[in-house]
Amino acid sequence: MKRIFSVIVVLLLAAVGPNIFPAAQAGYSSMHILAVRLLLPSVIALAVLALVLRKGQPGLSRTILLGAASGVLATVALEIVRLIGFHFDYMPGNLPRLMGVLLLDRFAQGPSLVSDLTGWAYHFWNGASFGIIYAIIFGTRRRWAGTLYGTALGIGFMVSPVVTSLGVGFFGLQFSYGFPVTVLLAHLAFGWSLGLLAQNFLGLQASLALDGLRRAHSFSRSQTAGQAGIAH
Repeated sequence: MKRIFSVIVVLLLAAVGPNIFPAAQAGYSSMHILAVRLLLPSVIALAVLALVLRKGQPGLSRTILLGAASGVLATVALEIVRLIGFHFDYMPGNLPRLMGVLLLDRFAQGPSLVSDLTGWAYHFWNGASFGIIYAIIFGTRRRWAGTLYGTALGIGFMVSPVVTSLGVGFFGLQFSYGFPVTVLLAHLAFGWSLGLLAQNFLGLQASLALDGLRRAHSFSRSQTAGQAGIAH
């Protein structure tokens, strides 16, 4: 039970970062407030947890660190495709720059070097978060799972409040037909790279989430059997 609890906590913490941008664009709060109240605490908690788990659950700690590294590097592949699409005017603007402005609440003043760096740091943190989530849920035995994962992220992005707030229409088609193509190819590149990198860094590792669920189920069954034996 302790293992599955740790896995759930890690997944929840890793999911905070990628969700504050859509939440802000949906109108739940400003991105600046969400960053201060949720993003920064989740980053710190995840870092502390990775260190604490090194003794009791080294496999999970290692997956957090190397899954994050895989996600960061895979984001480079995503950016290569995105920048090519941006060069051909398939994308409406510099998303990391916009995120930096929103994170530092500089919409009236406009971007600065600090806000640009903040936006890129947040962008790569999202990649790290998706890497952690992928490695824990899917494991690393099947590289093709990364490609499907990346494609699902791309579709999720296009139907999220982020794209709606950009005013580019359904799947970005009001901006250009190249928008959905670029987004899908960029996230496919991310997923393919993530599957490859995670396997190289972590080896052939099974899903920690499924393993935790199996252990919790076995523990529950043994407890039930033990109580039945006592009753008889």
